[in-house]
Amino acid sequence: MKNTWRFGEREFTYIREVLDSGFGSSTSGNMNNRFEAAFAEKVGAQYAVTFNSGTSTLHAALDAVGVGYGDEVITAPLTVISNLDVILAQNAVPVFADIDPDTFNIDPEDVARKITPKTKAIMPISLYGLSCDLDPLMELGRRHGIAVINDAAEAFGALYKGRPIAEIADITSYSTENSKHITTGDGGIVVTNDEGYASWMRKFGSLGYAALKAKDGRIRNNKDIFQDPTYKRHDAYGHNYRMPEVAAAMGLAQTERMDWFLDIRRRISEMYLEVARDADYLVPQRTPEGCHNSYWTVAFRYERDDVSWQDFRHKYVEFGGDGVYAAWALLYHETLMSSGAWKKRCPPLYDGLDFPAEGTCPNAEAVQPKIMQFVNNYGGLEEAEPKVEALLKTIRHFA
Repeated sequence: MKNTWRFGEREFTYIREVLDSGFGSSTSGNMNNRFEAAFAEKVGAQYAVTFNSGTSTLHAALDAVGVGYGDEVITAPLTVISNLDVILAQNAVPVFADIDPDTFNIDPEDVARKITPKTKAIMPISLYGLSCDLDPLMELGRRHGIAVINDAAEAFGALYKGRPIAEIADITSYSTENSKHITTGDGGIVVTNDEGYASWMRKFGSLGYAALKAKDGRIRNNKDIFQDPTYKRHDAYGHNYRMPEVAAAMGLAQTERMDWFLDIRRRISEMYLEVARDADYLVPQRTPEGCHNSYWTVAFRYERDDVSWQDFRHKYVEFGGDGVYAAWALLYHETLMSSGAWKKRCPPLYDGLDFPAEGTCPNAEAVQPKIMQFVNNYGGLEEAEPKVEALLKTIRHFA
């Protein structure tokens, strides 16, 4: 499937600006700053910082809230490996809280049960475009002095009880990888209303340059200072996680068209949901009242015993569907964890830790094998119609 429909003249115009300016990096150009400002305004946050991935955004967020050696970070096991990787990168301990079987998002009641004196952060995932249950999570954070980092990689445009999600959590992280609502090819952007967090994350993502500010990623504004041999460049620890200027140019153009991208996915998702309405074994991800699901994908729980998940998928493909995507294996089921390879990150801390394959998060263990995700990343309803028709044919075939 080609995604060339996602790019128009605006993307090319901004990319040409970068090339015509001399093709600098984010340390000297202004396209990252422009993308950040436009995105922050769009999602309802004061500060935004670009990164080279939605993984590095999470890494920076954990560091900004002070997660370090031996600290515990509570997250859901039903997510991409990035959430685990960044916890291990900080020499912290992952703690897995179960999910709600209907929304597929983290269960705040189980989060409350998992909090200990070592808990430093809660990192829920707003899965498939649906906001996690933020009010009880934020209440837990305030009560225990724990930061809440909302991994909203898939949740551009999501609303929670009528509010943009970026207004609520301490830090909200987005991915701009190719499959997301807006894209820079690879990349990520993190938002917050806390100037201290924004400044820290920017330095963490750009080698700890002293000149960096919460709203400015440039470091070469004054050559008389920067080129002086006595100048001390770095006052903080950091990685090189910067977003290239050409990627930021695409991000700016895509942000300006975000409403259109969101509307297309919503309308296509509604087509799938309508077709599946009479198939009671296809249980859609439940969107609570007052929330707006921005549908990174259309997700169902497949509740049928007489036709296997795989047979249903094969028939759907036979009828012309693009395929049915499965959910990731639960984090503690991944070979990285089950083999013990993860313990090599920090043997003194991890050697005595293990996560049982069964019983750690019963709801997630029951739901993960049943999830079906249908592609909604098309350029229009006409392109999506044959895929939706394939689902209808599949449902009728197995009636």
